[in-house]
Amino acid sequence: MSDALTTVDFSSFVRSAEQGRASMDLALDGVDCATCMDDIEGTMQKVAGVVSARLNLTTHRLRLVWEPEATNASALVAALAKGGYRAYPFEQSRVEQEETRRTQWLLKCLGVAGFAAMNIMLLSVSVWSGNVTDITPETRDFFHWLSALIALPAAAYAGQPFFRSALASMRAGKLNMDFPISLGILLALSMSVVETALHGEEAYFDSAIMLLLFLLAGRYLDQAMRKRTRAAAGNLAALKGEVAQRLNAEGALTAVPVSALNKGDHILVRPGDRVPADGVILSGSSEIDTSLVTGETMRARVGEGARVYAGSMNFEGALTVEVTAAGEGTMLDEVARLVEKAGEARSRYMRLADRAARVYAPIVHVTAASTLIFWLLMGAGAHHSIIIAISVLIITCPCALALAVPAVQVVAAGHLFRAGIFLNNADALERLAEIDTIVFDKTGTLTLPDPNVVNAGALEPELLRRAARLALSSRHPLALAVSRLVVDAAPFESVEEVAGAGVRALVDGVELRLGSAEFCDAHVHQPSSADVSLIYVRFGEERAAIEIRQSLRPDAFAIVETLRQRGFDLRIFSGDRPEAVAPLARQLGIERADGGMNPAQKIAAIEALRDQGRKVLMVGDGINDAPALAAAYASLSPITAADLAQAQADAVFLSDRLAPVAQALEIARQSRALMRQNLWISVLYNTFAVPLAIAGYVTPLIAAAAMSGSSIIVTLNALRMRGVARKDQAERAPVAPLSVATQEHRA
Repeated sequence: MSDALTTVDFSSFVRSAEQGRASMDLALDGVDCATCMDDIEGTMQKVAGVVSARLNLTTHRLRLVWEPEATNASALVAALAKGGYRAYPFEQSRVEQEETRRTQWLLKCLGVAGFAAMNIMLLSVSVWSGNVTDITPETRDFFHWLSALIALPAAAYAGQPFFRSALASMRAGKLNMDFPISLGILLALSMSVVETALHGEEAYFDSAIMLLLFLLAGRYLDQAMRKRTRAAAGNLAALKGEVAQRLNAEGALTAVPVSALNKGDHILVRPGDRVPADGVILSGSSEIDTSLVTGETMRARVGEGARVYAGSMNFEGALTVEVTAAGEGTMLDEVARLVEKAGEARSRYMRLADRAARVYAPIVHVTAASTLIFWLLMGAGAHHSIIIAISVLIITCPCALALAVPAVQVVAAGHLFRAGIFLNNADALERLAEIDTIVFDKTGTLTLPDPNVVNAGALEPELLRRAARLALSSRHPLALAVSRLVVDAAPFESVEEVAGAGVRALVDGVELRLGSAEFCDAHVHQPSSADVSLIYVRFGEERAAIEIRQSLRPDAFAIVETLRQRGFDLRIFSGDRPEAVAPLARQLGIERADGGMNPAQKIAAIEALRDQGRKVLMVGDGINDAPALAAAYASLSPITAADLAQAQADAVFLSDRLAPVAQALEIARQSRALMRQNLWISVLYNTFAVPLAIAGYVTPLIAAAAMSGSSIIVTLNALRMRGVARKDQAERAPVAPLSVATQEHRA
């Protein structure tokens, strides 16, 4: 960011908090890992007057709450700067611009490192083969200097993400994982230049650049996933209208910004508009989309006295609404706050590699420094002592450790991709592997997002076909379900829609109607179950009731049974009516099912499970599920989910089946096992290699080769997942027919 930010008056961004306290949201640069988060929160909580400091690792948003009489905004920003972190006021547009710039910068660094690595490796192969044949010293020196000409400027540019982070940690008096990486790269390059100048046979330009290439690839992918999550989460604001039609005392309309609405104002919501604020209907009736609050995709009929919420879509009639909550007090803003709060809590999870790095980094520094001092005291001379110390540093360079987890993630992500599952978060696999409880939303998750006709076989085919063609002229959700019964059919001509009642047309001189029972002059039909919705059709004297409900996903029975057999505790948390949730839960054999839950209640239920020591996986698709998806230990969403739900989910699956849920959990468990194996490989490698390097039996070239060898080993171990996955799939294949039979029996 520009240095001009240092002149920002942060006091203008301070807001009032509870109990007379002050709060402020800041965006931070230089936050890359959970270690940074702990450092920042720990540093700020030591400042006198600070009540709380919570950093969201995904959005880089730091929320500070403090006592105004004890400190001020400028002092807090100064404390962050002293710790090596640059802060500026959190503004969504500015943060998105900065993240876009950083992603592009990382991509450029990756491109430079890749170009340099390819060319240096060509030169290195020539030197390696020449050393065992007939290469002349002059030719070898020329190739080494040519490698230096490529490697030094490439490392100076491509290594900036690590060098800057390492410098910031040093200024703050801390050493993060980027410090030993930077030190190893710089020392390897420096020693390579010295050896080249002294006409040595060995240089390590290739090892340094290859290490940069691997690490930059991992950092770019992580940054890209974070950017995607932040961009999608911002779509929540799109649900809030920008302008509202306010009624004055004389009943005249005035267009005002939504931010200007106050409690008690009267507003007019026209058909096709989103409700701009929470309120109560004073007059009018209509159908609105209540999925924001209930998760139910069917439109709800509302009239005088009914509550409506900001972001809901009004479809039919004009409504006069008295505002009960506007601005930051609406249900939509409450959902946004719940999402942010839940995201902050989940972002505190520390990855396996981060936990290992906390112990590993200081050991690397101490070991290399101790080796240098030891050999100097033994009288080995400065040059020989430095060579041995660099060998120790290179051989312990955290390349294998840095690749231990990303290598598995890349292979697992590829397998998930082939299964139609896309990861949103880099650490999702580790959390998915620890799941013991699975919570499903009902509508759009256990069921398909679009409702279907369930009694088609009991209706006269020609009457049903005519109803389906007439339904093509209506946008009502129930009519859309009926319209899907015909393929490549043309709608009837001269169709008339009666608002709130249905549609009608003359067919062969006879009136055809589709809509409510009253509109079709039909007797009210008793639905077969509580979760069935009805639409009626009349053609002349023929009348029929069409039953519509959301069908279960095709493999819901089989997958629920598979997950139960694997020992998962299964539950349903739904915003839909309890009387609609209970039959579906009984049908699937899920004993614990709750309906009528709003977003806050879902979070409370998930937190209660967490307090019991449960690791909860939330599977949901609606806007009302987004806070619960963020609050859960891990989360999944179908591709048909709302943008906000997809943004908060750890992974999104494409299929209209539930099989990806079981596949994601199984692949995650395999991934965690391989990650741990790779970390142990790194430990064992150092256990054997480091003593040899300390004893002086390892040259820098051998150290570089050993370091590369350890990286190859962890990569090959990660590739074993493919075989494990195929074996696991083959072992489970015979179970499928039994599961289908169970489904048919229950149906």
